[in-house]
Amino acid sequence: MARNLRRKHVVLAFPVSVPWMALVFRGATDYAREHGGWNFTSSPSTLIGTKELALDAYALQGMAADGAIAAISDRSEARIARGLRFPVVNFSGCLHNCGLPQVTCDDYAIGRLGAEHLLAHGLRRLAYHGLLGTWYSQERQRGFVERAREAGVACDVFEMPACENPRASWRRRTAPLSRWLKTLRPPVGVMAMHDYRAQVIIDACAQLGLDVPHDVAVLGVDDNVTVCEFCQPTLSSVSRNGWQVGYEAAKLLDRLIAGRHDPESMIPIAPDGVVARRSTDTLAVDDPHVTVAVRFMHDHLGEAFGIDQLIEHVPVSRRRLEMQFHRLLQCSPHEYLCRLRVQRAKQLLAGPEHVKMQKIAAACGFPTAQQMRLVFSRLTGMTPQEFCRTLHRRAAGTAKNSASPR
Repeated sequence: MARNLRRKHVVLAFPVSVPWMALVFRGATDYAREHGGWNFTSSPSTLIGTKELALDAYALQGMAADGAIAAISDRSEARIARGLRFPVVNFSGCLHNCGLPQVTCDDYAIGRLGAEHLLAHGLRRLAYHGLLGTWYSQERQRGFVERAREAGVACDVFEMPACENPRASWRRRTAPLSRWLKTLRPPVGVMAMHDYRAQVIIDACAQLGLDVPHDVAVLGVDDNVTVCEFCQPTLSSVSRNGWQVGYEAAKLLDRLIAGRHDPESMIPIAPDGVVARRSTDTLAVDDPHVTVAVRFMHDHLGEAFGIDQLIEHVPVSRRRLEMQFHRLLQCSPHEYLCRLRVQRAKQLLAGPEHVKMQKIAAACGFPTAQQMRLVFSRLTGMTPQEFCRTLHRRAAGTAKNSASPR
């Protein structure tokens, strides 16, 4: 008997031009490729200047499709999606209990992970900034606040109502946030509901004369490289694992199309880590001399200086500084600097391949690639080259395991 080779027609009703949604798209298409390929109809860019309308649940009415993966953001759209003749998997975190099968980020876990990242930098005052009435923001806030409470750390929250006047000036839109930032006592770690809000916080801090990251360490969510890499300083962000969301959404949709799954499923996907950049590159310690030394190290990490040069910028003797480092950080100033440089090297080694070791060494303040190799090996137990190979094997293994049917 001839095998039925008809390809499934699946609609992607979300803007794949948005960076994290592009990862959702990649995850869905990777699943489809492994299972015989699907025909996709995708949504156009939502930029106003394109004069195109994004695909939504209303646009799907009457469409000849086998299924859809969509970002359903309001109740009326969810009602339309439930009435379609084909199954729809929702991956948006804007709605809770919308009556649709849902694969979305574990927003509570995102909040906890954000708090843990800031706590690891010694911060004993935390704050969260979100928008009123947004479910995923509230879940991230809940995880963030609960983790802070467990650590015995004070936590402030500022939920701003959405701006209802599209013609309001930028100053008027951001004034409530600026007023809130003025009430926070540095040093403080602030997590925003997503990267754009974090960028607004960084801009507001600059206007208020607050130093990021030393006065205010700022963390976003999404790891939107377009935002994160062009902030000044660059923005640390929680990566919400968009590829896995897309892969699992496509897997669930495949089962729904075959009639093999409860249509009210809810599958949370854990975040895949924090991408650390300069906006949280700080360490809060309760000693003014150690604070000055640590700030100097973080701010000049790409320069080839030693402890003798560091001491010139700290108004205390070398012996006194070493005693305070051992008391507060359980290591010498030299060892702390080595750890910082190796941490920066790891971040750079995890980036694009084929970057010369000498270039990475210079960016971390090592005088030579050989010196970086010696310090890196001492602290990690492997050479930089071995670290790269391990990363690539792990990435390949993760992709393979994620792609395996469960």
